[in-house]
Amino acid sequence: MILGVDGNLYGTTFGGGTAKGFGTVFKITPSGALTTLHSFCTKSGCPDGQFPQTGLVQASNGNLYGTTISGGAYGDGTIFKITTSGTLTTIYNVCSQSGCPDGNYLIAGLIQATDGNLYGIMDVGGANGSGTIFKITLSGTLTTLYNFCSQSGCPDGQYPGGGLVQATDGNLYGTTADGGANGEGTVFSLSVGLGPFVETEPTAAKVGATVKILGTNLTGATSVNFNGNAATFTVVSSSEITTTVPAGATTGEVQVVTPNGTLLSNVSFRVP
Repeated sequence: MILGVDGNLYGTTFGGGTAKGFGTVFKITPSGALTTLHSFCTKSGCPDGQFPQTGLVQASNGNLYGTTISGGAYGDGTIFKITTSGTLTTIYNVCSQSGCPDGNYLIAGLIQATDGNLYGIMDVGGANGSGTIFKITLSGTLTTLYNFCSQSGCPDGQYPGGGLVQATDGNLYGTTADGGANGEGTVFSLSVGLGPFVETEPTAAKVGATVKILGTNLTGATSVNFNGNAATFTVVSSSEITTTVPAGATTGEVQVVTPNGTLLSNVSFRVP
C-alpha cells in the first residue's frame, strides 16, 4: 500500500472484486474503513485490464497510477490512472504493436521520477524479447528507453524482474533475473539525463521534528531550508544531513545549497 497525500492508504488486490474476480483498487482509512474504488474487468473483453499484480504510485497531479498483467485492448495488460474517488482510465495498452516491441508483462510497479514522468520495466518482449525499460507520460505516451540483451551474450542482462528506483544521483537503478557475465542476472543503472536531488526521511513531519536529508556530495553544504524557511542542520557524511523542521515551515520543497550547486527535494515535504 501507499500513503496518499490525503492521509488515506491506497492499494490493489490481485483477485476478488465485484466484477469477475480479477482484482481491485481500494482505499482504506488509518482506522480501517475500506472502500473498493474499482473492480477490474467491468466490461466485456476487460478493456480496463485484469489482475493488478503491482502496487500504485501517486503522481504529482494527485492521481494514482498502476498496471495490470492481462486484459486491455490486446490482452497483455494495461497501464491505468485512477482518481482517489475511483474514476479509472486506461492510458496505455501493452503490446500495442505486432511482436510487442514495446515489451510485455508488467510485473513491477511504476515510479515517478524528478522530471514528472513515470518509469517502469517490462519483463519480456521488446526488440530482443528480453524485456525493456520504458518511460510513460502522465497522459499515456510511452517511450522504450532500453531493450535488454542488446549485446551479444546478453552481458547487459535479461528479464528485468524487479522495479526501478531513482537514486539521488538522478539515475535509475534496477535488476535483471538472467544474463550478465555469469548468466545469473545483473544490477544496472540507466542514465536518462536527470540531475541529482535530495530526499527526505520522512517526507512529512511537524515543526520541530528531526529529519534526515539524503543526497550525493553533500559535504560542505552551507544552507538548508524548508519552502524558504532556514533550518539548522548537521552534515553527517557526504550522503546525509540531519536537520529539524524550522518554525514557520510550510509544505513545499526542501532546498540544500552545496559547493556544487543547489539541490531540491524530489517531492514536496509536507508539514501537517
